[in-house]
Amino acid sequence: MPLNSIFGWIIKKRIHQIDLFKKYPIEVQDELLTKLITTAETTEWGEKHGYTAIDSYETFRKAVPLQDYNDLKPWVNRMFDGEQGLLWPTDVKWFAKSSGTTSDKSKFIPVTKESLEDCHYKGGKDLLSIHYNNYPDTKLYKGKHLVVGGSSQPYQIGQDGYFGDLSAIIVKNLPWWAEIKRTPSREIALMSNWEEKIEKMARSTIQEDVVILAGVPSWTLVLLNRILEITGKKDIKEVWPNLELFMHGGVKFDPYRNEYKKIISGNMKYVESYNASEGFFGIQDQKDSDELLLMLDYGIFFEFIPMDKFDGVHSTEVISLKDVEPGKNYALVISTNGGLWRYILGDTIRFTSTSPYRFKITGRTTQFINAFGEELIVENTDKAIGIACENHGAQIRDYTAAPFFMENSDGGAHEWLIEFIHKPENLDRFIDTLDQTLQQLNSDYEAKRTADIALKRPKVHILNPGDFDHWLKQKGKLGGQHKVPRLSNDRKIIEEIKLFCQLEV
Repeated sequence: MPLNSIFGWIIKKRIHQIDLFKKYPIEVQDELLTKLITTAETTEWGEKHGYTAIDSYETFRKAVPLQDYNDLKPWVNRMFDGEQGLLWPTDVKWFAKSSGTTSDKSKFIPVTKESLEDCHYKGGKDLLSIHYNNYPDTKLYKGKHLVVGGSSQPYQIGQDGYFGDLSAIIVKNLPWWAEIKRTPSREIALMSNWEEKIEKMARSTIQEDVVILAGVPSWTLVLLNRILEITGKKDIKEVWPNLELFMHGGVKFDPYRNEYKKIISGNMKYVESYNASEGFFGIQDQKDSDELLLMLDYGIFFEFIPMDKFDGVHSTEVISLKDVEPGKNYALVISTNGGLWRYILGDTIRFTSTSPYRFKITGRTTQFINAFGEELIVENTDKAIGIACENHGAQIRDYTAAPFFMENSDGGAHEWLIEFIHKPENLDRFIDTLDQTLQQLNSDYEAKRTADIALKRPKVHILNPGDFDHWLKQKGKLGGQHKVPRLSNDRKIIEEIKLFCQLEV
């Protein structure tokens, strides 16, 4: 039997387990919470919060406080100093460095053996399992898998610890069956200089038989366009004729979809996943759908804070999976086999179904605009800008938006900074489509736009090619997981970028 067929047969056995948690989601989550608590009973955290007396979700919620990174940081600092048995009983030797663009400080998330194997690697295997189940004739294991991720070699801490981007940690610890199919070389994959890295990735993979791409849509698009420049081709399938799957995540795919269709012809499949330094959470399990299946057996117990009641660690309304409702916006709270307990992740989601539990990512708890009562979220703006690009022959590289306040309290507007790969044929019409689509997607925005009284037409500035990357680079945040914040409810970031790009502030 060919290797590809054997691999497909083995990996598809996982589908039965996925079907089980889809059928019994609450039971699986309850059992998982019990296992997490029992495992951590003897840790310092477990003893401090009386884990031996916890016998239900209700007692867990009463005994354990909500946490954000400021609460976690003292524990991480102690682990950096070599202490063990604090949040999780097995030794913690790896820390995933995670950093947003809104802060100069980095976060260091503990990565345990259990979270690496039973969550992050399990998620990667499940992506392939689900794809094989949906497309039985796939030939994914015949060629190479090109992963656009990782931006630094792991750095050593003390005698036995390391930190680095999660993708770098994953590359350093890949199982043999994944390592033999990965491209480019580890040396190139872990380069920290992204301009040089893209060039070397392009030149080193052109001759490979790449069948899978995986990465953030924006950076992967930069790589593909560079490959087309080097080869003189117009279609990536002329370089990699057997390419069939792009596994993407990190940012919403909508603004980039049309550009991928332009440069990759034929029967290409696009599958979204939702993972972060803290864990792997969701996979697109249906053909031609942008909904994600919540993965319930990865060692993560989920809780949810309704966003209309969200108040950070002081939030008083926190619910478990059985009480969520479709259509509502929730902040994610996780307890994990990586030693995170009731940790507010910072992401927001909206359930589209509760049988099974499928959802869409809607943004961040800190990324929204509600300066005029419009309650605009990233899900709205990603969708609207994607439609505007499609209608007006444009393609974006990135964007950010913030409120703009008129003088004399005469209402305001949203100010956008957009870097285009291809500029729209007519900017005014592009802005009109953007504005009208936002009104269609968001009734609060539509109400505030009525008669231009509270909210005026959006104000758009076009940045020069590379402006966002140059801004990120001077902050030491170019490449990998670092992203330009899509939305801000104040003007701090947008004014910083405008000043850097020498736009009128």
